[in-house]
Amino acid sequence: MSGPLDRLARPSFEGFTHNDGKKESRSDADNSEGEKKTKIASFKKKAINAGNKFRHSLRRRSKKKNENQISIEDIRDVQDLQAVEAFRQCLHDEDLLPQQHDDYHMMLRFLKARKFDVEKAKLMWSDMLTWRKEFGTDNIEEFDYAELNEVMKYYPQFYHGVDKDGRPIYVELIGKVDANKVLQVTTIDRYVKYHVKEFEKCFQMRFPACSIAAKRHLDSCTTILDVQGVGLKNFSKCARELITRLQKIDSDNYQTLCRMYIINAGQGFKMLWGTIKSFLDPKTASKIHVLGTKYQNKLLEIIDESELPEFFGGKCKCEEHGGCQRSDKGPWKDPTTIKVVSSSSRKRGYFMHTAICWASCVC
Repeated sequence: MSGPLDRLARPSFEGFTHNDGKKESRSDADNSEGEKKTKIASFKKKAINAGNKFRHSLRRRSKKKNENQISIEDIRDVQDLQAVEAFRQCLHDEDLLPQQHDDYHMMLRFLKARKFDVEKAKLMWSDMLTWRKEFGTDNIEEFDYAELNEVMKYYPQFYHGVDKDGRPIYVELIGKVDANKVLQVTTIDRYVKYHVKEFEKCFQMRFPACSIAAKRHLDSCTTILDVQGVGLKNFSKCARELITRLQKIDSDNYQTLCRMYIINAGQGFKMLWGTIKSFLDPKTASKIHVLGTKYQNKLLEIIDESELPEFFGGKCKCEEHGGCQRSDKGPWKDPTTIKVVSSSSRKRGYFMHTAICWASCVC
């Protein structure tokens, strides 16, 4: 990645001319263009310096000096960088930037969620901080969800593998959900707490591990919802309450969905889709693709057959773990990767990147 990306990282000064023996004369437009390019160069310099500052943060601790330094490609658009810098300053000035959340990508997600409206993004951010404090999110690791195995019998859900871009794949078998039985072994409040704990685990382990494996920054998921057999029984009053609460938490505080494929959508589900969609944030709904029973080729476009469970048309069985539903297959299970993530600094809300590259974008 050192060729064209390195060239993109260098400021361009093509707009300037120089004639030997003649005094240069610049119009107001030239001065404006020069100021613009100087500003871009300044932003790039800041970002590159930041990258250099943390260049060794993901180096595996070893007595051998040259052993396995890992670089994470982190492509940042110049306009995004400017927007995040302004947003960050705004948050800092109003004392809304705890150290653990002082993270470029986290701030960018909130800006994108509010279409780069700083005031709306600031309100969303402030509400997120309030929610985390009231919910106890920063101490969620201490929560023991002892009934998980029982819950999984009536609400099958799991992470399994990565897509072709390296993102973790999350699966729910909605057609097998029995909300009444779920609530016989747990409560909505406890399930919601478990759900939040899993989100936090993604940012603490799954996303960093996937980023290390893919050698580029990742902080979103590909989701598969299998709705085969879904009917009214799956969407009782309690089920609708749970969906509404989970969706609000996800859209207000995390924004990690890259894309979702709803598969095996028959007439029963299609009758319910309009109602379900009304519960969803419009931005979230736009990422959802509803497929019928012939979904295999579509999934294989984005997921390698070795990562896709056999019951979805792939070749993975995870027999040594008792099936794909039980394996939790992914880079986050690799002992070496776990050591790298665990030894890296995550106090700023994620982990530090060792390489910053640039998109070919001009402000």
